[in-house]
Amino acid sequence: MKNVTITLEEEVARWARVWAAEHDTSVSRILGETLKEKMQKEGNYARAQASYLSRPAKPLKPRKESYPKRDELYER
Repeated sequence: MKNVTITLEEEVARWARVWAAEHDTSVSRILGETLKEKMQKEGNYARAQASYLSRPAKPLKPRKESYPKRDELYER
């Protein structure tokens, strides 16, 4: 475990202390768990992105077929 000093607005610090007391925990634990969740979400997103980008690209249409004209798509 590593200790970290943070700076909070007084109103935020007061709210956090009350919330922590109501939930039988500490402000430190709340912040630690919140940051851990964020780290895991970021890691999951990065892994999903890497997995998606590692796949070969799929063509949107057959090679000999042309894309539709814009006016056809939007009926203009």
